[in-house]
Amino acid sequence: MTQFDTKLLRNAFGCFPSGVTIVTLKDSDNKPTGITVSSFSSLSLDPPLCLFSIGKDQASRPFFEASNHFVVNVLCAEQESIAWQFAKPIEDKFENVTYTENANGMPIIDGNIAHFCCKKWALYEGGDHIILVGEVLDFNQSDSDALIFFKGKIDTIANPHAT
Repeated sequence: MTQFDTKLLRNAFGCFPSGVTIVTLKDSDNKPTGITVSSFSSLSLDPPLCLFSIGKDQASRPFFEASNHFVVNVLCAEQESIAWQFAKPIEDKFENVTYTENANGMPIIDGNIAHFCCKKWALYEGGDHIILVGEVLDFNQSDSDALIFFKGKIDTIANPHAT
């Protein structure tokens, strides 16, 4: 097996800009929680599927493995502080974060640029991560500017179609 300097490999992977999302659900005590994720991707239109990955060492991993539903919240440019808040190992990820709940009781963060309410479709091993595939049950979008992750930093990209 080829061996790489993992820091250099991570930096090279970081050359691909990605959107910043927070994947939300309820924990084992039915409290809203979530994690900041940049590994989100669309997968299929028929059936409507998307995916993201989560590190096996993440404290919230068991919640994602156990839950049948989750929401992918694509963050807008003004939500950088929320992205950092959900990236930290803190007890109440939703402190000072407003949200509504979807039909399955999953939290949708207010002000996002888009969100995808999903039912777990599959879970796969992926090295030091697990890959979760969700079937999109509902979604919404707006014309806000996007928050992006590039070369280890969060930045924004303007939507040329926004009014």
